[in-house]
Amino acid sequence: MNWDIIQGKWTQLKGQAQEKWGELTNDDLDQIDGNKDQLAGKLQEKYGWSKEEADKEINDYFADK
Repeated sequence: MNWDIIQGKWTQLKGQAQEKWGELTNDDLDQIDGNKDQLAGKLQEKYGWSKEEADKEINDYFADK
């Protein structure tokens, strides 16, 4: 996974991210703006996950993007 590519495609990918993590709002996704650390933080906040759990979810989901 190349996170620079994901950041560049964030506008297209945020709909998919919202389907995957339904607790994230459009405002959350706009604020995240493709930033991996911010995405991990929002997932921790919304789902109560540890940083490691959030990072694993992100890496697993975006591995094929």
